[in-house]
Amino acid sequence: MDDLRYQIDMLKASVNAYAENEKIYKLICNSSKRVFVYYKPSTGVIKTFGNWDAYPEIKITDFQDLLNLIEYFYEEDRDKIRSLLLSEKGNSDFEEKITVRKADGNSYVEIQNISIQDLKGDCVEKLFSFVDVTKDHKIQDELSFLAYYDFVTGLYNRNYYIQQLSQFIEKAKEENAIISIMILDIDDFHKINDSLGIIYGDEVIQQFGFFLKSFVSDNLIAARFDGDIYSLALYDKEGNQDINVIYDAIKERLKTPFVLTNGTEITFSVSAGVAEYPESGENALELVNGAEIVMLKVKDAGKNEIKYFDSAILNEFLDQITVENKLKMAVSGMDFYLNFQPQYYSNGNKFRGVEVLLRWKDPEGNMISPAVFIPIAEKNGSIITIGDWVLDTSIRTFMEWKKKFDIDMILSVNISSLQYKRNDFVNKVISTINKYEMIPEELELEITESVLIDDIDLVFEKMDELRDFGVKISIDDFGTGYSSLSYLKRLPADTLKIDKSFVDTVTKDDATKVIVKSIIEMTKSLGYKTVAEGVEEKEQLDLLNELGCDMIQGFYLAKPVTADKIEEILLRLI
Repeated sequence: MDDLRYQIDMLKASVNAYAENEKIYKLICNSSKRVFVYYKPSTGVIKTFGNWDAYPEIKITDFQDLLNLIEYFYEEDRDKIRSLLLSEKGNSDFEEKITVRKADGNSYVEIQNISIQDLKGDCVEKLFSFVDVTKDHKIQDELSFLAYYDFVTGLYNRNYYIQQLSQFIEKAKEENAIISIMILDIDDFHKINDSLGIIYGDEVIQQFGFFLKSFVSDNLIAARFDGDIYSLALYDKEGNQDINVIYDAIKERLKTPFVLTNGTEITFSVSAGVAEYPESGENALELVNGAEIVMLKVKDAGKNEIKYFDSAILNEFLDQITVENKLKMAVSGMDFYLNFQPQYYSNGNKFRGVEVLLRWKDPEGNMISPAVFIPIAEKNGSIITIGDWVLDTSIRTFMEWKKKFDIDMILSVNISSLQYKRNDFVNKVISTINKYEMIPEELELEITESVLIDDIDLVFEKMDELRDFGVKISIDDFGTGYSSLSYLKRLPADTLKIDKSFVDTVTKDDATKVIVKSIIEMTKSLGYKTVAEGVEEKEQLDLLNELGCDMIQGFYLAKPVTADKIEEILLRLI
């Protein structure tokens, strides 16, 4: 009897332990994000575990119900699911999983199959699990999108575009096809950003990118590289497609404003450079670089145009790179020198002073034109360092002449717009004048009209500060840039220089003569003096005297010379 009671107690203990384990097991299963189906092929037993309450529309009581689950999934994925459910692979235990879409096409489920096999290799048990992985899948999609696409426009990013372009090229090698690469850049985009702010600037970039996306097809890919730069690649197997047609369509669209979310209407133009495979390059990077070089040429030449890459442009670009590298070395050692061009008063050709001209000879002894190296120096910012050196060196030299010859004269120094825009510009000029004890009225700063297109109030404020100190201000190349009567009437300047392009034809063209005469009369009535530059003939000198021009500068009276030659001129004036 005691033995029987002991066995009963042991049985109760086992049952209680089993019940406790089952409770824990169910708790684990129900708290898991996965739901499970256990299947025993030999008996047909089906059991479900986990929180199936989250799937009230699904009831699984036999294996056919399990197979019917495929109806809840995307039609294209159903064969994969059926194969997984019926799989009896291998001769040992194995695990298999797939990720499929639900019928709505927006949700994803991971299905896992764990099969247990006996020594004969027969499947004796299966455990299927299902878990919603939509969130993980969306995260993966977002990461993939960031890896391949530009998040602002939805176009390819630069890296993925290069990969796809490389595939185009491999295909073109087999089919003897042509590929046209076009780089597009929005003209003066910084003005849009400055006036509207970067948020609306990004909206402009986005809307234009959406428009470019409309050209995308099996034979055309599009990308946003960076900022406001885009690229299109057209695969042309038949040789009858023209990238120019797409550019024309783009220009036609740009005739209509883009309307931003704040109601602002924006119009702009684009500059485009084109390079073609195989003529302009053999790989993706060569083609993209070639197209970019041409696009930059278009920007420099006036914008709003399309140009094609050729060997002449490449050679010019390589020459520019060579000059730029040499210029960096020249700036580090300040390997420049100055020439000085005399200026004279028209009435009696009395000596007025000199204009400082920057000169550079490279290590090979080649003279590099200022028209070549100054734009490069302005682009890379080295013009600031160069300009400071010119100002200091020219004033020091001028004061040496003054002490030696004691002659009244003017030193005229060209100032880059980048120098002028710096906050410390006025202080730097004044401190240099004080450093060499120069009379401020003997310094004239020549400023191009391009300075006046920015913050004109700040520009005038600096001019007023300099003129209050005594420094003269001259507007260089007047009439060729951004001349405006609205600013001219309140321009705090002393002198306007008539550009050489007018002087060249003033004696041959009646219209030019009228313009020069009008400039002289207008500036006189406003209280300015006029300087005509580039005077190379006596007829020009005589006509300019007749028209009332105040001062003359040019080869006819004197060419630019070195400092010691100026000393010879000054010596004759004593």
